[in-house]
Amino acid sequence: MRIAVINGTEKKGVTFQLKEMFLEKFRERAEIIEFYLPKDCNVFCEGCTTCFMKGEDYCKNTQYTQPIREAIEQADLLVFTSPAYVMHTTGAMKSFLDHMAFRWMPHRPHPAMFSKRAVIITQCLGAGAKSAMKDIKDSLSWWGISTIEAFTIRLMSDIHWDKLMQKKQRNIAKKIRRFSNQVAKRNYEKPAHTKFKTKFKFYMCRMIQKSIHKHQKETLDYQYWMDQGWLAHKRPWKR
Repeated sequence: MRIAVINGTEKKGVTFQLKEMFLEKFRERAEIIEFYLPKDCNVFCEGCTTCFMKGEDYCKNTQYTQPIREAIEQADLLVFTSPAYVMHTTGAMKSFLDHMAFRWMPHRPHPAMFSKRAVIITQCLGAGAKSAMKDIKDSLSWWGISTIEAFTIRLMSDIHWDKLMQKKQRNIAKKIRRFSNQVAKRNYEKPAHTKFKTKFKFYMCRMIQKSIHKHQKETLDYQYWMDQGWLAHKRPWKR
Protein backbone atom coordinates (compact mmCIF):
# COMPACT_ATOMS: atom_id res chain seq x y z
CA MET A 1 0.00 0.00 0.00
CA ARG A 2 1.23 3.48 -0.86
CA ILE A 3 0.23 6.71 0.87
CA ALA A 4 1.08 10.20 -0.37
CA VAL A 5 0.85 12.96 2.24
CA ILE A 6 0.77 16.62 1.21
CA ASN A 7 1.20 18.90 4.21
CA GLY A 8 -0.01 22.47 3.82
CA THR A 9 2.58 23.80 6.25
CA GLU A 10 6.09 22.99 7.41
CA LYS A 11 5.20 23.90 10.99
CA LYS A 12 5.15 20.93 13.35
CA GLY A 13 2.19 22.09 15.38
CA VAL A 14 -1.29 20.71 16.00
CA THR A 15 -1.89 19.71 12.38
CA PHE A 16 1.41 17.83 12.38
CA GLN A 17 0.42 16.01 15.59
CA LEU A 18 -2.94 15.03 14.11
CA LYS A 19 -1.30 13.74 10.95
CA GLU A 20 1.27 11.71 12.90
CA MET A 21 -1.43 10.09 15.04
CA PHE A 22 -3.50 9.35 11.94
CA LEU A 23 -0.56 7.62 10.23
CA GLU A 24 0.30 5.43 13.25
CA LYS A 25 -2.13 2.79 12.03
CA PHE A 26 -0.51 2.67 8.58
CA ARG A 27 3.23 2.90 9.22
CA GLU A 28 3.87 -0.86 9.36
CA ARG A 29 1.68 -1.72 6.37
CA ALA A 30 2.27 1.16 3.97
CA GLU A 31 4.98 2.93 2.03
CA ILE A 32 4.51 6.58 2.96
CA ILE A 33 5.92 9.53 1.06
CA GLU A 34 5.44 13.04 2.43
CA PHE A 35 5.71 16.52 1.00
CA TYR A 36 5.82 19.70 3.04
CA LEU A 37 4.63 22.96 1.54
CA PRO A 38 5.97 25.43 0.70
CA LYS A 39 9.40 23.73 0.97
CA ASP A 40 8.65 21.09 -1.67
CA CYS A 41 6.78 23.45 -3.99
CA ASN A 42 7.83 27.00 -3.18
CA VAL A 43 6.63 28.66 -6.39
CA PHE A 44 3.32 30.25 -7.27
CA CYS A 45 1.22 29.34 -10.26
CA GLU A 46 1.36 32.42 -12.49
CA GLY A 47 -1.70 31.52 -14.53
CA CYS A 48 0.32 31.42 -17.75
CA THR A 49 -1.94 28.61 -19.12
CA THR A 50 1.07 26.70 -20.47
CA CYS A 51 -0.18 23.50 -18.81
CA PHE A 52 -3.50 23.89 -20.65
CA MET A 53 -2.12 24.87 -24.04
CA LYS A 54 1.13 22.86 -24.31
CA GLY A 55 1.07 20.34 -21.44
CA GLU A 56 1.96 20.09 -17.77
CA ASP A 57 5.56 19.10 -18.51
CA TYR A 58 6.10 22.51 -20.13
CA CYS A 59 5.26 24.37 -16.90
CA LYS A 60 8.36 26.24 -15.78
CA ASN A 61 7.74 24.91 -12.25
CA THR A 62 7.46 21.26 -13.26
CA GLN A 63 10.65 20.36 -11.34
CA TYR A 64 8.68 21.08 -8.15
CA THR A 65 5.25 19.83 -9.13
CA GLN A 66 6.15 16.64 -11.02
CA PRO A 67 7.43 14.62 -8.00
CA ILE A 68 4.23 15.43 -6.10
CA ARG A 69 2.04 14.68 -9.12
CA GLU A 70 3.69 11.30 -9.63
CA ALA A 71 3.36 10.38 -5.95
CA ILE A 72 -0.34 11.27 -6.07
CA GLU A 73 -0.89 9.18 -9.18
CA GLN A 74 0.86 6.13 -7.67
CA ALA A 75 -0.69 6.28 -4.19
CA ASP A 76 -3.60 4.18 -2.95
CA LEU A 77 -4.50 6.77 -0.31
CA LEU A 78 -3.97 10.52 -0.44
CA VAL A 79 -3.70 12.53 2.78
CA PHE A 80 -3.93 16.33 2.67
CA THR A 81 -3.36 18.33 5.86
CA SER A 82 -3.76 22.02 6.55
CA PRO A 83 -4.46 24.35 9.45
CA ALA A 84 -7.00 27.08 8.77
CA TYR A 85 -5.40 30.38 7.79
CA VAL A 86 -7.97 33.22 7.76
CA MET A 87 -10.82 30.71 7.39
CA HIS A 88 -9.20 28.86 4.47
CA THR A 89 -6.40 26.47 3.58
CA THR A 90 -2.81 27.73 3.64
CA GLY A 91 -1.49 29.81 0.77
CA ALA A 92 1.12 27.14 0.08
CA MET A 93 -1.58 24.47 -0.33
CA LYS A 94 -3.68 26.76 -2.51
CA SER A 95 -0.64 27.48 -4.68
CA PHE A 96 -0.03 23.77 -5.22
CA LEU A 97 -3.69 23.13 -6.04
CA ASP A 98 -3.52 25.98 -8.57
CA HIS A 99 -0.67 24.16 -10.29
CA MET A 100 -2.99 21.15 -10.63
CA ALA A 101 -5.75 23.05 -12.43
CA PHE A 102 -5.08 21.14 -15.67
CA ARG A 103 -6.16 17.95 -13.83
CA TRP A 104 -9.67 19.28 -13.26
CA MET A 105 -12.35 17.26 -15.02
CA PRO A 106 -13.16 19.81 -17.78
CA HIS A 107 -9.52 19.53 -18.86
CA ARG A 108 -7.32 16.41 -18.42
CA PRO A 109 -8.26 14.38 -15.33
CA HIS A 110 -5.99 11.42 -14.63
CA PRO A 111 -7.90 8.10 -14.98
CA ALA A 112 -6.44 6.79 -11.69
CA MET A 113 -8.14 9.57 -9.70
CA PHE A 114 -11.57 8.03 -10.24
CA SER A 115 -10.55 4.97 -8.22
CA LYS A 116 -8.64 6.67 -5.41
CA ARG A 117 -9.43 7.46 -1.80
CA ALA A 118 -8.45 10.66 -0.01
CA VAL A 119 -8.37 12.01 3.53
CA ILE A 120 -8.30 15.67 4.55
CA ILE A 121 -7.19 16.73 8.03
CA THR A 122 -7.77 20.34 9.12
CA GLN A 123 -7.92 22.21 12.41
CA CYS A 124 -8.43 25.74 13.66
CA LEU A 125 -8.63 27.69 16.89
CA GLY A 126 -12.21 28.84 16.46
CA ALA A 127 -13.80 28.76 13.01
CA GLY A 128 -12.42 27.85 9.61
CA ALA A 129 -11.54 24.15 9.75
CA LYS A 130 -14.48 23.16 7.56
CA SER A 131 -13.94 25.92 5.02
CA ALA A 132 -10.23 25.03 4.85
CA MET A 133 -11.23 21.42 4.27
CA LYS A 134 -13.65 22.47 1.54
CA ASP A 135 -10.89 24.37 -0.30
CA ILE A 136 -9.03 21.09 -0.69
CA LYS A 137 -12.08 18.91 -1.24
CA ASP A 138 -13.29 21.06 -4.12
CA SER A 139 -10.09 20.34 -6.05
CA LEU A 140 -9.98 16.63 -5.19
CA SER A 141 -13.58 16.10 -6.25
CA TRP A 142 -12.96 17.84 -9.56
CA TRP A 143 -9.89 15.67 -10.08
CA GLY A 144 -12.37 12.78 -10.11
CA ILE A 145 -12.00 11.46 -6.55
CA SER A 146 -15.33 10.35 -5.06
CA THR A 147 -14.27 8.87 -1.72
CA ILE A 148 -13.05 11.81 0.36
CA GLU A 149 -13.14 11.57 4.16
CA ALA A 150 -12.42 14.51 6.41
CA PHE A 151 -11.33 15.11 9.99
CA THR A 152 -11.89 18.66 11.21
CA ILE A 153 -11.54 19.95 14.73
CA ARG A 154 -11.79 23.26 16.62
CA LEU A 155 -9.28 23.69 19.43
CA MET A 156 -11.10 26.56 21.21
CA SER A 157 -8.30 27.10 23.75
CA ASP A 158 -4.80 27.38 22.27
CA ILE A 159 -3.11 26.91 18.90
CA HIS A 160 -0.01 25.25 20.39
CA TRP A 161 -0.20 21.52 21.07
CA ASP A 162 2.03 21.65 24.15
CA LYS A 163 -0.16 24.35 25.70
CA LEU A 164 -3.38 22.40 25.38
CA MET A 165 -4.66 20.82 28.56
CA GLN A 166 -3.76 17.13 28.78
CA LYS A 167 -7.43 16.21 28.91
CA LYS A 168 -7.93 18.11 25.65
CA GLN A 169 -4.94 16.36 24.09
CA ARG A 170 -6.26 12.95 25.07
CA ASN A 171 -9.70 13.75 23.70
CA ILE A 172 -8.30 14.92 20.36
CA ALA A 173 -5.97 11.91 20.16
CA LYS A 174 -8.88 9.57 20.81
CA LYS A 175 -10.92 11.14 18.01
CA ILE A 176 -8.19 11.14 15.37
CA ARG A 177 -7.19 7.55 16.16
CA ARG A 178 -10.81 6.45 15.92
CA PHE A 179 -10.99 8.17 12.54
CA SER A 180 -7.74 6.49 11.47
CA ASN A 181 -9.09 3.08 12.45
CA GLN A 182 -12.17 3.66 10.29
CA VAL A 183 -10.08 4.67 7.28
CA ALA A 184 -7.67 1.75 7.79
CA LYS A 185 -10.56 -0.73 7.54
CA ARG A 186 -11.17 0.14 3.89
CA ASN A 187 -10.22 -2.50 1.36
CA TYR A 188 -7.39 -0.83 -0.55
CA GLU A 189 -6.97 -3.84 -2.82
CA LYS A 190 -10.19 -2.78 -4.55
CA PRO A 191 -10.62 0.54 -6.35
CA ALA A 192 -12.87 3.05 -4.66
CA HIS A 193 -16.42 3.27 -5.95
CA THR A 194 -17.08 6.21 -8.29
CA LYS A 195 -20.21 7.93 -7.05
CA PHE A 196 -23.09 9.27 -9.11
CA LYS A 197 -22.14 12.92 -8.50
CA THR A 198 -18.66 12.33 -9.94
CA LYS A 199 -20.06 10.47 -12.93
CA PHE A 200 -22.52 13.30 -13.53
CA LYS A 201 -19.66 15.82 -13.59
CA PHE A 202 -17.78 13.58 -16.00
CA TYR A 203 -20.68 13.34 -18.41
CA MET A 204 -21.21 17.11 -18.28
CA CYS A 205 -17.53 17.65 -19.11
CA ARG A 206 -17.75 15.00 -21.83
CA MET A 207 -20.66 16.92 -23.33
CA ILE A 208 -18.56 20.08 -23.28
CA GLN A 209 -15.69 18.34 -25.02
CA LYS A 210 -18.00 16.93 -27.69
CA SER A 211 -19.86 20.18 -28.35
CA ILE A 212 -17.63 23.19 -27.66
CA HIS A 213 -14.45 21.60 -28.97
CA LYS A 214 -15.84 19.67 -31.93
CA HIS A 215 -14.64 22.46 -34.19
CA GLN A 216 -11.43 22.94 -32.19
CA LYS A 217 -9.96 19.46 -32.34
CA GLU A 218 -6.43 20.78 -32.17
CA THR A 219 -6.84 21.62 -28.45
CA LEU A 220 -4.82 19.51 -26.03
CA ASP A 221 -7.86 18.79 -23.83
CA TYR A 222 -9.94 17.49 -26.72
CA GLN A 223 -7.12 15.27 -27.99
CA TYR A 224 -6.59 13.94 -24.46
CA TRP A 225 -10.24 12.91 -24.17
CA MET A 226 -10.05 11.31 -27.59
CA ASP A 227 -6.90 9.39 -26.71
CA GLN A 228 -8.47 8.14 -23.48
CA GLY A 229 -11.46 6.86 -25.44
CA TRP A 230 -13.84 8.85 -23.25
CA LEU A 231 -15.60 10.44 -26.20
CA ALA A 232 -16.40 6.91 -27.38
CA HIS A 233 -17.34 4.09 -25.00
CA LYS A 234 -14.51 3.98 -22.45
CA ARG A 235 -14.89 5.42 -18.95
CA PRO A 236 -12.19 6.18 -16.34
CA TRP A 237 -13.82 4.41 -13.41
CA LYS A 238 -13.57 0.75 -12.49
CA ARG A 239 -16.58 0.55 -10.18
